[in-house]
Amino acid sequence: MRTAKRMLAGVLVLLAVGLGVPPERALDAQPAGLIRAVGAVGMTVGNMERSTAFYSNVLGFEKVSDVEVWGEAYERFQGVLGLRMRVVRMRLGDEAIELTEYLTPRGRPIPVDSRSHDRWFQHIAIIVSDMDRAYASLRQHRVEHASLAPQRLPDWNANAGGIRAFYFKDPDGHPLEILWFHTAIVVSDTAQSLRCYRDTLGLRVVGESENYGPEQERLNNVFGARLRITTLRAQAGPGFEFLEYLTPRDGRPVPADARANDLAHWQTTLVSQDAEAVARGIRGSPCAMLSPGVVAPADRALGFTKGLLIRDPDGHALAVVQP
Repeated sequence: MRTAKRMLAGVLVLLAVGLGVPPERALDAQPAGLIRAVGAVGMTVGNMERSTAFYSNVLGFEKVSDVEVWGEAYERFQGVLGLRMRVVRMRLGDEAIELTEYLTPRGRPIPVDSRSHDRWFQHIAIIVSDMDRAYASLRQHRVEHASLAPQRLPDWNANAGGIRAFYFKDPDGHPLEILWFHTAIVVSDTAQSLRCYRDTLGLRVVGESENYGPEQERLNNVFGARLRITTLRAQAGPGFEFLEYLTPRDGRPVPADARANDLAHWQTTLVSQDAEAVARGIRGSPCAMLSPGVVAPADRALGFTKGLLIRDPDGHALAVVQP
């Protein structure tokens, strides 16, 4: 296992090149704005020991913090009564993920019939320098496939031609991709999502493409997949990628009763120097408040002094934090 871990870690070296700097280093260097950086991409897990072993042994992430938190402020922040959370932050190069296990109360598993075009879909994509070596290492670890195999997007696509990508799953069923580090979310209407992420929060559009064809169908495991893809970035941190399925259009919405302790829950951290300004800015926008206002935890166990949880027009959770 140690040999396989070194093999995959050796092809994940490009994460540190040109993909932004940690938000704590970026805050002083960037101009003022609602959102200064995209921080860790977070997900709810069912068993922390199993998940940290997977991300460490299979993907080469290193644990940088491990804390337990509870109390009224965190209950209000996440909207879950009686919570006790174990939160582990792991890093690969300059990028970070945040794994949260709800010790109490336990949430629901990811629906067994989840599809790539359902609107609760979110994944993280990890850059590799050698797709064949990375895929061989994942096969050696017997990861669950979400794609048939690595797919090469056709040359006719001016913005994505020649890119190779592969979808797989972690032990809880969260989708992952080897390609380049970003988080991708399914959206129902790109224009509406842009009003939240670009016009309200201040992220900038850095790329657009329309992908379709048999390679894309096999990558997403969706018949007839035709996607409008829009990439956005903050001044620092990983990018956001909107996946709007032009066909098929039968992706299901996020359940109205979805909660943060459900394993299908993801939340991406957005770093701001003024959480109160973000709360004021989203009023009347397509973004919506999930937490009851700005929350100030009694301790700094999670590394922030103030925060709020918001959702985008499709229900994806965004944790806005003020260091």
